[in-house]
Order: sequence, then structure tokens, then C-alpha cells
Amino acid sequence: MKKHIFYIVDVFAEEKYAGNQLAVVRDAAALSDEQMQQITQEMHYSETTFILGEVPRDGGYDVRILTPAAEVPFAGHPTLGTAYIIQNEIIKEPVNEVVLNLKVGRIPVTFKKTGEGENILWMKQIEPVFGEVFDADDIAQVLTVEKGDIDERFPIQDVSTGVPFIIVPLKTLDAVKRTKVNKDEYFKFVENKNAKVILIFCPQTYHKQNDLNVRVFCDYVGIPEDPATGSGNGCLAGYLVKNRFFGTSAIDVRVEQGYEIGRPSLLYLKAQGENGKIDVSVGGKVIMVAKGRLY
Repeated sequence: MKKHIFYIVDVFAEEKYAGNQLAVVRDAAALSDEQMQQITQEMHYSETTFILGEVPRDGGYDVRILTPAAEVPFAGHPTLGTAYIIQNEIIKEPVNEVVLNLKVGRIPVTFKKTGEGENILWMKQIEPVFGEVFDADDIAQVLTVEKGDIDERFPIQDVSTGVPFIIVPLKTLDAVKRTKVNKDEYFKFVENKNAKVILIFCPQTYHKQNDLNVRVFCDYVGIPEDPATGSGNGCLAGYLVKNRFFGTSAIDVRVEQGYEIGRPSLLYLKAQGENGKIDVSVGGKVIMVAKGRLY
């Protein structure tokens, strides 16, 4: 096997070694599907990405995203982390946008600085699709919370921007902290469902500058809890707009995730509903951790 360069980055991290870690492999077109799957299993992150070529095709870079179990059409932190590597290690000069050609389609990632000078990467996701609505009693059993912990002003619903999530609104941070997945009930519940991953959220937060606290449970794909989930938060952004959670059809919010598992993460959500469509963007920082070669 060619000695491919790879990178480890932290995505959505408030600080180094927080957020969601990602491995990115360069110049991977010659790798077979089996080799990519083996590398992903050996890296042992939730996802590993493979940049197939270092020259854009039709304006975008061909990228594949694999989990240790299978290839996926889209995932949030791999999209941002890979765009960061393309900009910093392949293009090596400032750009306003990098486009990734993924299985789900073309995803543009833009680079913008905050007022404090931090570089935030933003990805525009495909338009959210709203699916099945679920019963609060059933979800309460899965999450081992009281039915009264669920904010029944809003639906419990399957939402997808490429990957489906079950979105569950809780009332308080205490309820979020108390949530513990009953695995038997969970696997029974998701067995015949389109969405297999559950995102819970509430409007109370650990830090006053943030707007929402989120936890994501994904035992079905082999990860008990995800520290930072770009695709899931994109679904949440569409859900917030559709249901006018903040009383408006446009949002610009900060989301904290991963605090309960010691991996503090920060995601930025922007979304707007207009003429029956919802535009969703998810942003966050990317921090370089390491660089190496595959042998």
C-alpha cells in the first residue's frame, strides 16, 4: 500500500482533544473499498474520510465517508474536518469556500472569521425532510425519563438532512442530565424505524452564552453517545424553524454538546424558512491534532 498521508483533527471542539475526532486520508483514489474499510476500523473513530483526488472535479473535491461498519452518504463533522484539511494542506492558501462531492450530493463549506478572530467553518446542508411523529410515552421508556420531562408543545419527529435523526424536545437541563438509554427498549423501538439515532435537546444550558444543550444517542451504530453531531444538529435546525421553537422562522443559535461525557463541543446553527423551504447551515471550529503516514 502506498504510504498515504493522514491527519487527525478535532471538529466542533471548544478546546484541543474535545469535540469530535476525525481521521482524514489524502490521495486515496487507489485504495479499494476493502482497504478503506480496514483503515477506518483501525483508526477507530466514528468516521474516517478519504479525499480521492487533490484536483477538483466539476468544482468540488471527491470525498468518501466511512464508519467502522459501512460507508455513509453524509456526516457533519467529517465534512467540516475534511474541508479544513483541503484548505490548509492541499490548497494552502486562504479561500472563501471548498466544495465536497459526497454521496449525498455537493456540500459547500465556507470559511468565516468571528468578531474575536476565530475561523469558523460553515456547511450548507440539503433541505430537511420531516418524517414520522412518535408517541411521548414510547420515547420516555427508551430514554428512562418521565413523560412530563418531554415538552409536548412540540413533536417528537424523524428529521433528515441526509441522515435521519429522531428529535426529542425536553424541558430542562436536569431532564437532559438524567437521560439514560434503556438499550432493550431502544433497539426494540428503532428496529423498524427510518431513523436509528436519537437527539434530545433543551433550552437550558451550562453556559449562558449558549442557546441549547444537546445529547445524541447512537448505540445502533456502535457509539453510546456522540460528543458533537453536525448532521444531527442540522436536522435540529430545520426542526426549530419548522416548529417556530424560538417564535420565528429564522434562527442563529449556539449549541453545546458533549458536556455530559467530558467532551465539550460548540456548534453554530443558522436556518431560515421561506416559501415552504428551509435553508440550514451548521458551523464550528476545527483544530489540527496530528499528521502521519499509513504503512
